[in-house]
Order: sequence, then C-alpha cells, then structure tokens
Amino acid sequence: MTATDALASSTHSASHTQQLERVHDMLAADEALSPVPRYYLVGGGADDPVELPEEIYVVLRRVVDAMQTGLSVTISPTSQTLTTQQAADLLGISRPTLIKALDDRKLPYTRAGTHRRLTLTDVLDYREQRRQEQYAAIEASSVDVDESADIAEVLGDLRAARKAVAAKRRKG
Repeated sequence: MTATDALASSTHSASHTQQLERVHDMLAADEALSPVPRYYLVGGGADDPVELPEEIYVVLRRVVDAMQTGLSVTISPTSQTLTTQQAADLLGISRPTLIKALDDRKLPYTRAGTHRRLTLTDVLDYREQRRQEQYAAIEASSVDVDESADIAEVLGDLRAARKAVAAKRRKG
C-alpha cells in the first residue's frame, strides 16, 4: 500500500461473516467483563504484540458493529485542519451559522490569508459543548406532569419554562 492509497477514501463490506461474527462476539464479551478493555495487534514482527490505543480500538469496534449489521464502512482520512465548510458539515450546520459562531468567538480559528481554518479537536469540542447545552435546554424546559392535573395548568407551566429558557439564552 502506498502513502497515496492510505490517504484515499475507501469503502469496505464484510466478506467473511463467520470471522466477523467471532470478532464481534469477542469484543462484546470482553467489554462486558472489563470496563477498560485492552487489545493487542499481533503480527510476525519481533516487537509483537502491540497494544492498540483507545482511539484505534473505538474505530475498530464501530467498524465491526457496522459490518455485523450488514453495513459497509467508508474510511475517509481527514486533515487535522478544517475549512469552514468542512467544519460546518461535521457540525451539521450551515456555513453562515458557523461563521456567526466564529464571529461571536464561540470557536477558535486561525487565518490562512483570507481563509479561516479550524482545528479538528476544537470543532469536536464545540460539537460536544453544543450537545451538552441542548441536553441542558431540554432538561430545563421539561416539566413534571401529574396526569390528574388540569391541562391548562400544565400548558401554563410549559409556557413559563420555555420563557425562562429563552430569557436565559438572551442573557447568556
């Protein structure tokens, strides 16, 4: 495999389903026994086995899970530095929405000439921060409902909770 081949996107499907099932079952069984599984890559070299870093284990686990359910897997290497369009795509938002977040200093970036560049780790951190804020907003706007309560009273409580969240968002 050449360096160019290693950086090209590629899609893979499972062809040896019995072997894949054995790998899937082994990973699942080990995770059930140990909260911090440790896995090793074994080959023909003198330095074998080599412990897999957690990042590689997580990728391997996701690949095996997807293939086990009959899906194909695409591997697409990504630069550690992203354009604003790549970052917006990763976040699932429009580029103008991302630019607004950059202008509001919610996300750090650098300039390369007239172009803005973001680091992958900053974008992933921002995505996690947004998720946590969304979960908090859902929690803040939830209201315990007593099934015997008057519907008008419950609706009033919901309106009050939404107004409180909106007011907090405007301040923050």
